[in-house]
Amino acid sequence: MTAPQYPRLIATDLDGTLVRSDGTVSERTRSAVLAAQRAGSVFVMVTARPPRWLHDFEDLVGDHGVAIVANGAILYDVLRRKAIRTRLIEPDVALEVALAIRTGIPDVQFAIERPNRYGQEPVYLNRWPKPDDTLVGAVEVLLEEPAAKLLVRHPSLPSDELLALVNPLVGQRVTASHSGGHGLVEISASGVSKAAMLADFAAEQGISAAETIAFGDSVNDLPMLAWAGTSYGVANAHPEVLALVDRTARTNDEDGVAAVLEEFFQPLK
Repeated sequence: MTAPQYPRLIATDLDGTLVRSDGTVSERTRSAVLAAQRAGSVFVMVTARPPRWLHDFEDLVGDHGVAIVANGAILYDVLRRKAIRTRLIEPDVALEVALAIRTGIPDVQFAIERPNRYGQEPVYLNRWPKPDDTLVGAVEVLLEEPAAKLLVRHPSLPSDELLALVNPLVGQRVTASHSGGHGLVEISASGVSKAAMLADFAAEQGISAAETIAFGDSVNDLPMLAWAGTSYGVANAHPEVLALVDRTARTNDEDGVAAVLEEFFQPLK
């Protein structure tokens, strides 16, 4: 860090990192985030979540009002509930990839996230309540329009194993990763990652990677953690994350992100 001796940009994953296992953000964490913003740091949430799952965190977005969602496919104005910038998978590419995956792994199930709509195959095992306007249909129907993410679920394989099978089937046509959900791989357009959208956002704020700290816990956070000048993995993180990061924070359930931010900003309150 250059003077002042605190980060100009704080980027954090949500689930498994900032958010506790029960789905909540503690008051301690909220207070730490707001203290960082008062001190002049820019705070941005960088998540695999779709836009509709960000509205409970409107009080954390700060003056800029945005979050990076869908693994970097969407820069989203949380307050106005509007996508500002998107990097989507074109339908022909997405369908080609989906058919290649289904041929290689016959038991997979597909769902999609568009900037403003969710869709799934009838057999897709949805672990969360479906939106009222969910599009239900064959994968060919789901992919008639560009998608922010193609979700690939397997009923029994762990995510690491499923990703290892998916990667050689899709090659360089798309970016495949996972965010820790059991039996779930998330596919984005080629070149899309949390790091890519975060780098663009930081440049627009006049902030460098060296002035940035980032927090994460899963495989989809690896590019962002590698990009940031200082990276933290929470203690409950995936082994690949803990092998990469500069420092380890406490677990998400122990408010690990808040504990780090308090080291920087508590004296500034």
